[in-house]
Amino acid sequence: MNNACKSLVAAFLASAVSLSVAAESVKVTPLGSHDGEFCAMDRALIFEDPNGTRILYDAGRTVAGADDPRLGNIDVVLVSHVHGDHVGDRHIRDVNQGSCGGPEVPVVVLPESNSVNIAAAKTAKIVTGSEMPAFFASKLKSVEGNPEDSLLVRFGAERVVGGVAITTVPAVHSNGLSPSFLTGPLAEYLKAAGVGASVGPPTGYVLTFTNGLVVYLSGDTGITAEQKLVVKDHYGAGLVVLNIGDTYTTGPEEAAYVVNDLIQPNAVIASHANEAATQEGIVRDGTRTRQFISLSSVPVHVPLSGKTMSFDGSANCTDGC
Repeated sequence: MNNACKSLVAAFLASAVSLSVAAESVKVTPLGSHDGEFCAMDRALIFEDPNGTRILYDAGRTVAGADDPRLGNIDVVLVSHVHGDHVGDRHIRDVNQGSCGGPEVPVVVLPESNSVNIAAAKTAKIVTGSEMPAFFASKLKSVEGNPEDSLLVRFGAERVVGGVAITTVPAVHSNGLSPSFLTGPLAEYLKAAGVGASVGPPTGYVLTFTNGLVVYLSGDTGITAEQKLVVKDHYGAGLVVLNIGDTYTTGPEEAAYVVNDLIQPNAVIASHANEAATQEGIVRDGTRTRQFISLSSVPVHVPLSGKTMSFDGSANCTDGC
């Protein structure tokens, strides 16, 4: 075989290996308010299993409703808790409106939610823990969706949807349901009393994909013992999506402790920074995001809206990072 033939064979084999790796990777696509940036209200991520199952996590306010062309097919909707910036009390009309630090979110979707409207339109399952499934079932019914698509999975249990194993894990936060999601006298009574309805404790998630990748989605949380005992010791999470925004959740220093000392994953995706973290796709100096990156002992991937990242079963980024 001459050198030219050898080069062609080598190129073909390299291409085949690359395609094989890509086919076995989990794709993660952030859906934020501004293309190519990590902005103040960004929460939403789409996870796509190698088998094609697509999971939307915390749609919040930066998905432009069920007709957002970035969504595509959605099989599962996850909601860590029912605060408006996660379940979606309102949302953007289009991307790139307003500033990265203050996106325009003019579309009000109360008393339903962005998450419910998306799930109903996509005929997706809503998978939640604690007492949230009954609430989401009633909301699905109110928008002519199927209430049986609201599925329960509590702490220590597991539910497999589309080949992806899903469980909930504790989060240390609040989960009061705003009266604005309710109607009738109860809504007025709660509003007058300055309290929300109870839908049980908030949660995080652990997802196990068909390529072996285990992902921890923190939800809004502080530091918890379960991050070591359950997320690390039992599930062995390799990729972590962790909130770093401070005041409402772990700040950069606390989040770095969770990563470096408790979970010790192979990689982290920063989340819920509550700031205009980037400018032209570059992390800005003096931000919480920059501080977290500097403190983390593992690679930190910044979720730039619309930019897909791919991860193998060991949480190594194979593309897009």
